[in-house]
Amino acid sequence: MDNNTNMNRRKFLQKLGLGASSALTLLAMNKLNILGCGLKRPGSNGDNDAPCEMTYRTQNGTGEKISLLGFGMMRLPDSQDEVNRLVDYAIAHGVNYFDTAPMYKGGHNEAQTGRALSRHPREKYYVATKMSNQSRHQWGLSESKKMYEKSFRELQVDYIDYYLLHGVGGGGMDELRGRFLDNGLLDFLLEEREAGRIRHLGFSYHGDVSVFDWLLDNQDKYHWDFVQIQMNYLDWRHASLEKSGWKRDADAEYLYEKLEKTGVQAVVMEPLRGGSLARMRDNLKQRLTAIRPDATPASWAFRWVGSHPNILTTLSGMNQMEHLEANVRTFSPLAPCTDAENRVLEDIADVMAGFPVIPCTACAYCMPCPFGVDIPGNFAYYNEAVEKQILPLPDPQSTDYAIRKQQFADGLKKALPDTSKWATQCTDCEACLSKCPQQIRIPNQMVRIVETLSKKS
Repeated sequence: MDNNTNMNRRKFLQKLGLGASSALTLLAMNKLNILGCGLKRPGSNGDNDAPCEMTYRTQNGTGEKISLLGFGMMRLPDSQDEVNRLVDYAIAHGVNYFDTAPMYKGGHNEAQTGRALSRHPREKYYVATKMSNQSRHQWGLSESKKMYEKSFRELQVDYIDYYLLHGVGGGGMDELRGRFLDNGLLDFLLEEREAGRIRHLGFSYHGDVSVFDWLLDNQDKYHWDFVQIQMNYLDWRHASLEKSGWKRDADAEYLYEKLEKTGVQAVVMEPLRGGSLARMRDNLKQRLTAIRPDATPASWAFRWVGSHPNILTTLSGMNQMEHLEANVRTFSPLAPCTDAENRVLEDIADVMAGFPVIPCTACAYCMPCPFGVDIPGNFAYYNEAVEKQILPLPDPQSTDYAIRKQQFADGLKKALPDTSKWATQCTDCEACLSKCPQQIRIPNQMVRIVETLSKKS
C-alpha cells in the first residue's frame, strides 16, 4: 500500500479480512527494503564474519535509502576518538542517518558529530539537526538564523539532509507562533529548502497534540518531508499524561496513523521509552525469552517499531560499542514481529501501564455517527468488560482464553444486539473527533474493540 494512498488503515484491513496485527506484519514485510551493504563485519570468527545486511527504507520523493537504524548522537562520550570509532563502525555496517542538535551536550554535540562524519565521503551519511530556539530570547529571526548558520559550520557541511523544528507542541500554539510563524522563521526555512541548503524539512513533536494536528492539517502549505515522534509499544496506547501545565492527549497510535494518512514518514525517538523497555520486570521478560531465547528486550522493542511500514528510521542513542553492535545485529536485517508476537507485546504494555478504561462520560456529543456506530454504547460495554475482569484477555495459550474471548463477544451482543452499531462498522472518518469534550481519539479506541473481537489463539 503506497504511503500516499487515500485508503485508511481500517478500510485496508476490512478489504483483506485481516486483524490489525496480521495486516501490520504483512505491510511491514512488503515495505522493508533489505539491501546488503557489501561489507564484512570486523572480527575473526562467528557472527562477526557475516555480511552486513542493514535494512533500509526509501525516502518519499527522492528515493534515498535510509538505514532503519538511525544513530542518535545526543549522549556521545566525551572522547572524540571514541566518537570517531563509533561512527566508523556504524557507517561500515550500513548506518547512514545521524541525528544531532545545537543544544545537545551543552552545545558541543554538533561539533563532535561534524568532526566524526567529515572524515567520511559526504554521500555515505545523512545528517539531521534542528532549530533549537526554545529559549524566548532566541525567538528573534536574526538569533535563529545565527543558530542555523552555526550548524553548517559545526557539522562541516554545505547542506543539511534533514532539518527539524525542534520540540514543537510543548508551549502550545502560542509558542509555535512565537518561535516559527510570526517572526518569519518558518518562511525562511522553506526558502532554504527551495534553495537546496535544506534537503528535507520536518519537525519533532512533544506536547500539545493540537499543534501536531495543525501542522499536518496544513500539509498542502508546508509539505513536511518527515516528522519525528516518540513511539514504542508502551506509548502506542498508553502515552496520555499531564506534564508541566500542558496536556499530551495523543497516544503514539494516533500520531503514527495521522502521519500515515497524511503521507508523511515518521522518524522515531524513544523506541525503548528511556530504557524502560530494556529493563522490564523478570516475569515479563520471561514471556519474551520463552519465544526467542536469545533475543534481548531491547531488540523486541526495536523490531516492533521497525515492523511499521511508515517508519523512515528509528533513533537509538548509542554511546557504547556493545549497544551499537547489538542494534546493528537487530536491524541486519530486521525480522518483523509476527502476529503472535504483537499480541504478546500488546499484553505486556497493558500490564506495564495498568489496563485502561476508555474515559467516555456518555455525553453523546459525538453522536450521531455517520455510519451508525453507537459510540457511547461500545465504550460503555468495553469499560464494563474491564471492570468484570473479562479484559484484558489472558495469554492465548491459557485455559480460559477462549472462554473469556467468547464472554466478551457474547456480552457485546447482549449490550448491542444490533451488530450494525458495533465498533466493526467504524470507517475512521474522524467526524466524531472534534465533538468529543474529553478529546478521546475515538477511532483508535474503536480499534481496541475490533482487535479484541478478532484475536486468535
